[in-house]
Amino acid sequence: MAKKTAILTKRQDYILALLEKNGELGISEIISGLKPMFKAVSKITVNRDLKRLLESGYAAARGKARATVYELSGYYNLIRPVEVEKYFKIETDKRTGKQSFDLGVFNLLNNILTRAEAEYLNVLNNEYKKNIKKIPKNSRQQEFLRLIIELSWKSSQIEGNTYSLLETEALLKNQRRAKGHKPAEATMILNHKDTLDYILKNKNNFKTVSVAKLEDIHYLLTKNLGIARNLRKSAVGIVGTKYKPLDNQYQIREAVEKTCGLVNREANPFAKAILLSLLIAYIQPFADGNKRTSRLIANAVLLAYDICPLSYRNVDEVEYKKAVILFYEQNNLSYYKRLFIEQFEFAVKNYFRA
Repeated sequence: MAKKTAILTKRQDYILALLEKNGELGISEIISGLKPMFKAVSKITVNRDLKRLLESGYAAARGKARATVYELSGYYNLIRPVEVEKYFKIETDKRTGKQSFDLGVFNLLNNILTRAEAEYLNVLNNEYKKNIKKIPKNSRQQEFLRLIIELSWKSSQIEGNTYSLLETEALLKNQRRAKGHKPAEATMILNHKDTLDYILKNKNNFKTVSVAKLEDIHYLLTKNLGIARNLRKSAVGIVGTKYKPLDNQYQIREAVEKTCGLVNREANPFAKAILLSLLIAYIQPFADGNKRTSRLIANAVLLAYDICPLSYRNVDEVEYKKAVILFYEQNNLSYYKRLFIEQFEFAVKNYFRA
């Protein structure tokens, strides 16, 4: 079951802000930090606030008795709201974030959806199920084709592909390659359609995931593009961040296996899709095509559970990349979750409607 979000007082929120700003603080330092905003606050009151923050999982304590210090927990860092615009105003090399893969993140990725988020996603999917039952089989197939075209276009655009949506439609419906584009761009888009066709024909296979299934999706997406198959054996870099993924092939495999285990244990299909898409992007297990693979394998999981897939048609590609980078640098998934929920709502409201 999704964790119920703790309801905090303004003072407790302010304590979290103090811990975020200063790293770790003792109780006397917290009391001093509260004075400008709340004037006199007793030690008993602050102890009660800290107990609430510890119980909620938002704060952690180290040390004993008078030597106890408090800091933000890894779980709170995972879900806390981030001022995205403010964060990305800081130049890449000046941002203080994680620069390497943190295996400890697997211990935090439980209950990533709040109860309200999980309930809202279920309400939307019930709407999708009602809608899809109302439309004839031929119309349903046409809607899947429309979604495939728009997903193939948008997913490719996120990767720098310059085909327009109309050019993508002509390519996928009529095999008409647009003039003025590199041949590899058409191949990338065609690979998306082939991959989505494969997923739809074999959707029940994706109720669980494995390294082999990820490698199959990656191969279909990257065939004839000069990209090495299977898990990579060398280092990769990422534009726009100092974060460096794992460069040891044995650690890469271990991380992917941990990801599959985590996703297979997760009960909520929406959480499965979010975890899978984020962690594949975080690990970067392939030489190239990682985010493409993450988007399509996540959709494969949704389809396996009769959930409306995402087309990402109206996502801003820059904001999408910011959400992924926030997870790289801060192990924070709040912005990515928000974009996922927005895109799921868009899909339900725009596809498979009578």
